[in-house]
Amino acid sequence: MNKKHPKALPYLFLSEMWERFGFYLMLGIFFLYMTDTQRGGMAMDRKEASDIFGTFIALVYLTPFVGGLIADRVLGYRISITLGGILMGIGYCGLAIPGMTAFYISLLLIIVGNGFFKPNISTILGNVYNDPEYKPLKDSGYNIFYMGINIGAFICNFFGSYLRNNFSWGAAFAAAGIGMFIGVIIFWIGNKHYAHADVRKAVKPEDMPVSKILGITLLPALIAGYIGWIIPDNIFGSDSTDAFILGALPVAGYYVNILLRSDKEDRRPLAALLAVFAVAIVFWAVFKQNGTALTTWAESYTNREVPQRIEPVAEVLGVTQTVTYAKDSVPLTDSQFRVARDENKKAIKTWDYPLYYKNIPVDKLPKEGESLTLISTELGQSINPFWVVLLTPVIVAFWAYLKRRNKEPSTTWKIFYGFLITSLSTLVMVAATYACHNGLEKSSMWWLIASYGVITVGELCLSPMALSLVSKLSPPRLTALMMGGWFLSTSIGNKLSGVLASMWDDYEHKANFFLVNFALVLITTMIILMMLKWLNKIVKEHGAS
Repeated sequence: MNKKHPKALPYLFLSEMWERFGFYLMLGIFFLYMTDTQRGGMAMDRKEASDIFGTFIALVYLTPFVGGLIADRVLGYRISITLGGILMGIGYCGLAIPGMTAFYISLLLIIVGNGFFKPNISTILGNVYNDPEYKPLKDSGYNIFYMGINIGAFICNFFGSYLRNNFSWGAAFAAAGIGMFIGVIIFWIGNKHYAHADVRKAVKPEDMPVSKILGITLLPALIAGYIGWIIPDNIFGSDSTDAFILGALPVAGYYVNILLRSDKEDRRPLAALLAVFAVAIVFWAVFKQNGTALTTWAESYTNREVPQRIEPVAEVLGVTQTVTYAKDSVPLTDSQFRVARDENKKAIKTWDYPLYYKNIPVDKLPKEGESLTLISTELGQSINPFWVVLLTPVIVAFWAYLKRRNKEPSTTWKIFYGFLITSLSTLVMVAATYACHNGLEKSSMWWLIASYGVITVGELCLSPMALSLVSKLSPPRLTALMMGGWFLSTSIGNKLSGVLASMWDDYEHKANFFLVNFALVLITTMIILMMLKWLNKIVKEHGAS
């Protein structure tokens, strides 16, 4: 770790790394667990699983609004982070318990726990860098912190793959919980280095008390969500989507109210932040399809055969699956790998070869009884964090190079470049679809690796820069609350990702699915371009460039 950075950074880095280890281990196998029909999974169809996945990751990023508020006003950051970590650890372990009751209670614990953990560890990092000695290093500090996130996200899937292949789904979920508890322990070991940054901010006379805020946001959100759940004839496609969208409206309205009630000094930076939050929704809608649509692509459309030269190492690591070319009882599927179901929504079984062989050319099929060794599907989830770990030092060095020559773009320009590059990643998948003739043949793994590589560059230009911008522009008393606003936009985007992914089976030609994503990102990129002059002026006024 660079000696120029504060001593708090390594502890926050490692705490977040282990927290993300747990979260992304769970997330990496979550969709697979819900759709698994062969190895003790929940046997859901992809549409239902995508809906639950999108709702879960949306709620995970919605609760930071409440967690940030309570930390700002009541608990402080360190207690909130600790409470959140413990709740998440219990939730991950709870997923190892069979049954729908334990499943939903565990998801609830993770959702609430993340609300306390996620905004506050980012806030306490920003507070540490508010020291004049470290303030010029804030962008690079967030980049390094972001790399910690992705180291955890990279290594976790190797553990997840080994444990679910050699033991059970439950063992993998329990490992996620252990990772979370390790993160909490490390956080408290480094306590002395950021105790000074855990300062609850003074409240202005015009600021609402916590009870009133929760009364006009959380309570209406719960009521609106319940109405969305029970109303007949879905408005937005499913009960959970209706509930989420209606429930999110009061929370979003509260942030608009903060803007309208703010004084002249605070109004412009708050407006800039809300504008960034709004456009970021589209980024997360595309990016978070890595757990749904791109997992489906990795599972059914991608050649996952392990090269012979690395097969022994892969088998020792326990990250492989063996698929024998022999008929067995397997789910009945169509040409787009959609599982046929009976009137009770149970998968219909047939006597056939394993699904993996469905789109392998006849001349490339193994002999009867022979086996192929495949990379576990969830390792596809490690491609993005691998790129993050690899490219973060490059990106940080590139910005530093430009800074030495007084050519470094502003934080807002970096965000624009992030969107532009993200749009290109969707075109890579369009090309992949045509290259494999819409799934009639296996797609090369290199297409998936390339797509993740491109979107990772976009992510590194956008996500850590947005976190840094929140820390720079937020009024001190509202820092964690505005960090919660960033996660609110992430939440809405995550839910939209589930909505988009649930349409996967509606597109006969998958290139059209990815073109829809391209159009969404490109339009948003143009909107940002039109806002740049205004955003840059505000950033410059507040010395936050």
